[in-house]
Order: sequence, then structure tokens, then C-alpha cells
Amino acid sequence: MTFKDQLLQDPRRIHIKKGTIVEVAGESIPKLYEVEKGLLRSYTIDNKGKEHIFLFAPEGWFIADNIIDGPSELFIDALEDSEVIVMEKGRIIEDHLDKISKRFSVLQRRITMLMSSSAIERYEHFLETYPQIVQRVPQRMIASYLGITPEALSKVKTQNKGNS
Repeated sequence: MTFKDQLLQDPRRIHIKKGTIVEVAGESIPKLYEVEKGLLRSYTIDNKGKEHIFLFAPEGWFIADNIIDGPSELFIDALEDSEVIVMEKGRIIEDHLDKISKRFSVLQRRITMLMSSSAIERYEHFLETYPQIVQRVPQRMIASYLGITPEALSKVKTQNKGNS
């Protein structure tokens, strides 16, 4: 059996109902999820109980936590009924390396933007990165992703309309 055959034998397609928590922080579930239909997100919860959204994964995106071995640091849940392909993290198929590379690029850009960009610049980047989900997620989740309050997001959206 070739290496590629071994990679292809394990993926499986599953249906995840909206609201289902797929991974819980602290657990060790070495899985990689490719979203075929629907929307997943990864997030953390701080000591005060506040959610901080790390990544959205719409159709065609991968989502995982802790690609290297070890317990999860993030929660992953379904924001919509979703169809996903589940793979062992260590079994990344060559054909998907471009998507995984895109995920890392988005995360790197997100980190640099959080450190050095204004809220309006982060919002504009969000719109470029996730144009297909703007109407699919609550505004409080977009605000969480941007690292601002829902009230600040309202102001940013007003400013953004003025710049359009």
C-alpha cells in the first residue's frame, strides 16, 4: 500500500448538527475537519467566561486545533448544520496542502492585524476573507473575531459604509 493510499483510507464524511461542540478545550482529539457544507468556528473562553473567536471555517476550509500532538486549546462547534470530512491530523492529503497553506496565511495575517491595525482595517480584512459568511453569523461573533465590542463593530460598520 502506498503512502497516498494510507492517507486516503481514513477520511470519513459526517453530518454535524448546528450547535454541536465538535472539540472541547483540554481534550486530545487529533482530528482535522474539512467543511464541505455549513460553517464551523474555533474559539476559546477566558476566565471571565467571554468567548474569543479564533477562526471561522465555511465551505472549502479546514479547521483543527493543535496540529501537533497534545490537548486542544480551543473549542470547535457548528454554527450551521454542516457536512465535514474528518481526517487524522497526521494524515494530510497532498491535494489539500494549498487549503492548509491558505489557513495558515489567514491566521498569520489575522495575528499581525490584531497587533497593528485599526478596527476598521480588521473589519475590511474580515469582509475580504469571509465574504460568504457576513450574513450567516451573529454580529457579536464578528465583533469577537475582530477583538472589539458589538457597539464598536456598529460604529466600524457605519464608518465603512461612509468609505464605500
